[in-house]
Amino acid sequence: MSTENELSSVLSRRQAINDALEDGVEVKPRFRAATSIYTEFHEFTRKQIKQYETEFNKYDEGGDGFLDLTELKLMMERLGAPQTHLGLKSMIAEVDEDKDNKISFREFLLIFRKASAGELSDDSGLSQLARLTEICVHEVGVVGAKSFFEAKIRKEIEEQNKGSKFEQELREEQEGRRREEEERARRRQAFKQTASVFQ
Repeated sequence: MSTENELSSVLSRRQAINDALEDGVEVKPRFRAATSIYTEFHEFTRKQIKQYETEFNKYDEGGDGFLDLTELKLMMERLGAPQTHLGLKSMIAEVDEDKDNKISFREFLLIFRKASAGELSDDSGLSQLARLTEICVHEVGVVGAKSFFEAKIRKEIEEQNKGSKFEQELREEQEGRRREEEERARRRQAFKQTASVFQ
């Protein structure tokens, strides 16, 4: 589109809006002023936002960019924190600023903002969601709570085995030094006793 045609199109639209407003007709804006998620949620790194987005998309089975009641129910069950129907509705209502009874990705990020600011009660469903999702995203990014805990246990065992082997060798070395020092002290004491007999 040439610059002249673009300008002509914008001016024609503006004229149509002005005419409609003069006639008392409500005119809805074509575009909503959009703010970048990265700008709005500056407390999160891009990597964190991408991880949250991956987690969100994992449960957005409809692919519509929203978590509805059914998808939220499934998510909470997979995370190991099932909620009642009323609990789920309450969770949605707490972050649903546009009142569409769904959680958009922006509203999903609000959960983590509120959690990090301490604005969620510890026993609320949103607090549980934030806590469980944080663990999954930052630790191993697993599909469900069962595999998360299995992976976490496996990881802890591996860490213990790596650390414990080194620690065990270190302890054995320290124990050997301690025994040698005790043996030297015992020999000195025995020598002193023997020497005192001859004096």
